[in-house]
Amino acid sequence: ERALILVPEIGLTPQLVGRFAARFSVPMATLHSALTAGARLAAWRDALSGRARIVLGTRSAVFAPLERLGLIVIDEEHDPSFKQHDGGFRYSARDIAVMRAQRAGVPIVLGSATPSLESLHNARLGRYTRLELPFRTGEAVPPRLALVDLRSEALRHGLSTFVTQAIRRHLDDGGQVLVYLNRRGYAPTLACTACGWIAGCDACDARLTVYARAARLRCHHCGADAPLPARCPQCGYEVRAVGQGTERIEETLAALFPDAPLARLDRDAVRRDAELTAVLERVSSGEARILVGTQMVTKGHDFPDVTLAVVLNADHGLFSTDFRAAERLAQTIVQVAGRAGRGTRPGEVLIQTEYPGHPLLTSLLADGYEGFAATALAEREAAGWPPYGRLAAMRASAPSLHEAVEFLTAARQALAPPRGVKLLGPAPAAMARRADRFHAQLLAESGDRAALHRYLEAWLPRAEALPSARRVRWALDVDPLELF
Repeated sequence: ERALILVPEIGLTPQLVGRFAARFSVPMATLHSALTAGARLAAWRDALSGRARIVLGTRSAVFAPLERLGLIVIDEEHDPSFKQHDGGFRYSARDIAVMRAQRAGVPIVLGSATPSLESLHNARLGRYTRLELPFRTGEAVPPRLALVDLRSEALRHGLSTFVTQAIRRHLDDGGQVLVYLNRRGYAPTLACTACGWIAGCDACDARLTVYARAARLRCHHCGADAPLPARCPQCGYEVRAVGQGTERIEETLAALFPDAPLARLDRDAVRRDAELTAVLERVSSGEARILVGTQMVTKGHDFPDVTLAVVLNADHGLFSTDFRAAERLAQTIVQVAGRAGRGTRPGEVLIQTEYPGHPLLTSLLADGYEGFAATALAEREAAGWPPYGRLAAMRASAPSLHEAVEFLTAARQALAPPRGVKLLGPAPAAMARRADRFHAQLLAESGDRAALHRYLEAWLPRAEALPSARRVRWALDVDPLELF
């Protein structure tokens, strides 16, 4: 029999391949988008022929042609990377894997320290069997979490005095330190200190990110790139970088701790597999004493000497309009905390916030992810949001906002929804203009999945037949992970 192992990030693949190769003396194949066409074809043939007994890959590997499938494992099943939400084909690799396992009559394991609320709900209903691993491997114990109140702390480029002192203490004790900030670049904003001008993207409703070392301004939405101006283009006065990114935090830490070698792990510092491997080896060997990074540092890496993890900006998900933001923030905090104290020494986690009394943070510290999830599920149930309700988003983009909204309005009028199905919108996206196109969406909502899908099946052909459908780009996203 064969096993299919799915991981959320390409960066995790080499690490896992090494572990599987050391444990299982059977032929393996890896499948992910970073492979060359020839390597991908060879792996696909190994899977099809049955030569590969284990196939390990990212979300697209869920379609690997495995005969005599015996087991499927989804590592970090909560990770949004398993959802393909753009392009012509939208799918959830996790959900397809569940259906594939069901039809093949084989077990599937959904692994996560922070399960998605949908998976926890399925476990509550008895659809999934819940298996708990209450203890860390070896002698490791759970780290101690604490909030750092930024209202009473002096800051130096985003680092509080308390955090700075904690970093020094752990470094002096021989530990390594992980600093997490989910913001790339040097600073998220460039502003004039006189007239208030802010560097914005000409093609998006977004601010340009400052890259100090490259002396560039870049848009993280459309890829626009421009030189970093020395003076304000409006009034000629001095400009200033506002806020912190990983590049700036790295610079600040290097100045504060010149004796501690640094490593940075984000999409700008690591663009190729070799660069990722080099950074991970520097941290694993102990050469790098401080690791600064974005979401990439939370993806299951094992750093046994990391004794302190710091979350610099825990507030970005506390007041978001996205109903999943709180869940994402809680998962991130717990995943970052999971990097600390994995060896024999106890770990410590510090979370900087200006809202230490926020219910999400207090419940997370008092009751852990389990307590947070119970509260979040109760809120979702009261609001009728997933997993207690089902959503489908029809999204459209066009050269003008009017054209996008016009199509969605016509689509809404094309077929009246039945009882139990509601249409919400259309409405412009929170960031309506991206890459010189305007975006809007129309939501279909129902408490009954079957009723929603029956409506979608009848509705789609009518939307496709609309004259305005040919003037816009549009797509339907069922069970969307992100809302505008």
